[in-house]
Amino acid sequence: MAYAKKTSKVNEAFQKLKNDLAAGTAGNAYIFYGEETYLREYYLKELRKKLVPAGFEEFNYHTLEGKDLTVQTLAETAEAMPMMAERTLIVVSDFDLFKLNEEQREKLIAFLEDVPPYCCVVFLYDTVEYKPNRTMKKLYKAVTDHVEAVEFRPADNSDLVVWIARRFKALGKEIDRQTAEYLIFTCGGLMTGLVPEIAKIGAYAKGRAITQKDIDAVADPVLSAEVFRLSDAVLQGNYDGAARILGDLLKMQTEPIMILAALGSQLRRIYTARMAIDSGKDKYWLMELWEMKSDYPAKLLLSAAKKTTAAWCADAVQMCQVLDRRMKSEKGVDAVGELKLLLVRLGAQRR
Repeated sequence: MAYAKKTSKVNEAFQKLKNDLAAGTAGNAYIFYGEETYLREYYLKELRKKLVPAGFEEFNYHTLEGKDLTVQTLAETAEAMPMMAERTLIVVSDFDLFKLNEEQREKLIAFLEDVPPYCCVVFLYDTVEYKPNRTMKKLYKAVTDHVEAVEFRPADNSDLVVWIARRFKALGKEIDRQTAEYLIFTCGGLMTGLVPEIAKIGAYAKGRAITQKDIDAVADPVLSAEVFRLSDAVLQGNYDGAARILGDLLKMQTEPIMILAALGSQLRRIYTARMAIDSGKDKYWLMELWEMKSDYPAKLLLSAAKKTTAAWCADAVQMCQVLDRRMKSEKGVDAVGELKLLLVRLGAQRR
């Protein structure tokens, strides 16, 4: 089965923003949202550089906090003419457009339909989640017609590998594709989280070429990477290793219920990989099933699945589900003790 990369209007909006910036034709209104805060902040700075001349920020760059903000205040700010510049930029943080009362919604619709041509407004969703409400038909239409909603998603794996290599090059280091993919697997695929990890690894590494040992020595792994190591230790019959990883997670104040949820999810993925092997499917089937951005985690899953059977996977997933229900429904459950017991039972099933 061929693995096809999905495209959407979200990607088109992001590409249009890049094109607008390159051409110097920024629009009048944007919504910036999404989990990749590094990219969001980067493009906000680029927009500011394009529109606001240095030294004239006080007159041409305005920031507003969404809490207690009224559309009247926003409109008044937008009416301020630019000084020694062609445009003004207004950044409105956490102003939930679809939570306004009816009066404010009507005023917002009127504002969006007539944003001054010299003004650019960015509605920045940071701590508030952007949730457009289609039932508010007039407002939804106004936002769709007059505002460019740009979601900042995690970068595609190929782009992320190139970006990682560029960051290390700036530190006088090199990293090959496989090691970069290991870094992504270990530290997650968000640039926001990778920036400090790259800095740490670059400072630690003695040689020019970054190695997996350099990453393991100083990087802070994300929960999914630690849980993969945990499940792999179980599959290898290494209870001491699994217990040690569990202990490290608990020392990092990770909630037992979160560890259990991540472990259950990982075991379900291994189960599907085992089924893929048994039915003659390949890594591309897994990539499509789990919406993976590269084949690296798919290959790891297939490698893990080769160490076990479909029957063991089914039992393991069921044990996680049973414990999950107990933790959520019963009072006084020793969550840490139950997790340790679960590892023992999973190991015993392997024998």
